[in-house]
Amino acid sequence: MANKKTYMIATFATIAFIVAFIALLMWGFPRYRVWSEEMAGRAELHRAEYNKRIITVEAEARLEAERLNAEAEVVRAEGAAEAMYIVQDALTETYIRYLWVRMMAENENVIYIPTEASLPILEINR
Repeated sequence: MANKKTYMIATFATIAFIVAFIALLMWGFPRYRVWSEEMAGRAELHRAEYNKRIITVEAEARLEAERLNAEAEVVRAEGAAEAMYIVQDALTETYIRYLWVRMMAENENVIYIPTEASLPILEINR
């Protein structure tokens, strides 16, 4: 009889344990899903914020590059304007002819024949 009573208590304890385990799962699993979804949402939010920061930094870098390119264009234009001023005011016709004659002397393959309008006649057929 004691053996049967011990068997019934063990069976009852096992059934109670299984029911308690199932109840714990029924209570815990929905909470775990909610917690898991919340963690996934937080991770996605952090990823979106990080991607936004990356896009912002890249846009700022492009803006800075464009500003530097614009400054370079201004400096280039100022240099060109200064060069044009020098050419316009400082170079005389005599100096330009001197440079042309010097260039002609360096190039032995060109024969210059002066004409009335100072235009060269190039000898094409030799």
